[in-house]
Parts: sequence; C-alpha cells; structure tokens
Amino acid sequence: MTEPCRLYLITPPKLEPKGFADTLKRALDAGDVASLQLRLKDVPDEEIARTVDVLMPIAQQRGVAFLLNDRPDLAARLDCDGVHIGQEDGTYAAARAAVGPGAIVGVTCHNSKHFAMEAAEAGADYVAFGAFFPTPTKEPKTSCEIELLKWWAEIMVVPCVAIGGITVANAKPLIEAGADFLAVSSGVWGFPDGPAAAVKAFNALF
Repeated sequence: MTEPCRLYLITPPKLEPKGFADTLKRALDAGDVASLQLRLKDVPDEEIARTVDVLMPIAQQRGVAFLLNDRPDLAARLDCDGVHIGQEDGTYAAARAAVGPGAIVGVTCHNSKHFAMEAAEAGADYVAFGAFFPTPTKEPKTSCEIELLKWWAEIMVVPCVAIGGITVANAKPLIEAGADFLAVSSGVWGFPDGPAAAVKAFNALF
C-alpha cells in the first residue's frame, strides 16, 4: 500500500512574521501538512532569522517539518529541520555537510531525470519536479510533464515533490501520477475561502 500524498506548504513570497502567525496556525490546524518551507528572497539574514523565530515553533508544535529555502548555512545556524536547495544553491554534499545527517535535504530537479537520479543517489531526502502549471509566485525555469512523476514513482523509492502553480482545482492528476508531496504556495494562501479551507480541500483530495 503506497503512502497517501501529503501537503508541502511554502510561505508567501513576502510576509510579516507576527501578522502571518495566526494565518499559519489556522492553516496548519485545518488538516495534515507534512512540511513548511520558508521562502524569502532578497531579504537580510536577520529578517530570515526573525521570521524563523516566530514561525518555526508554530510548525514544530504541530509536527510539521520546518525547512529553509536556499540557505543550508542559515538552516544549520537557526536549527531548522532541514533545507531545500535549487540547482544554483551549491551541491547536495555541501548542504548535507552544513545541516548534518539528521536534517532533511531536498533538491530542486526541474524537469531533469538526470538531476533527480544524481540527487537520489547522493542521499537527498526528496527530489522536487516542476513547474507543472504557471505560477504567480515566481518565474519557473522549466515546465514539467506529469509523465515524469509516473516514471519516478514506478522506479524510485526516494519521495518526489510536485511544484509549480498547484491548486485544489488542478492537483488531482499529480496525485494520481504518484507525487508523494504537493508543494503549494498561492494555491493555499490565495484560496478564495481562505488558507484553512484550502488545506482541508487538499486533504480531501488525498
């Protein structure tokens, strides 16, 4: 029996930690969430640290893994549960050395079987494929076919994360193709009925 797909939340691109805290609590209390990735671009390290101080306890108290985007050094210093790195953020080996053997290290692999196989063989905890759909939060470097998820699910045991423009309305084919996690940002935070309703709706699909 395969494990059901789970939700992998990514924070909005801009947020004020204390103001966002209540929104996050309501979202995480609404249903199962596997992990929360803090993704803040072009902000000082102090601001990232301040945001981690506010948001990480909220996630961890609810059994949600707290991951930092792009920065293994900061993830280690701030004692996050792990880090997510892109292809431009250094090597898997360097990230693993920074955060240690017990932390989660996930790797963006775009639409590349080669990148994904390399990451999996090196020991990555998950590989991320995308973007599957147009996304308002960032300009995707690559577009990805759902067939890639099917291929990965059939031959590999390392979990895969689908990312990019995923909403309640378009998620079903990704789940059926074998994605282990759906990474969602605006599909939750921008959901018409609110983030908590989005988390409930995704869990109903799973």
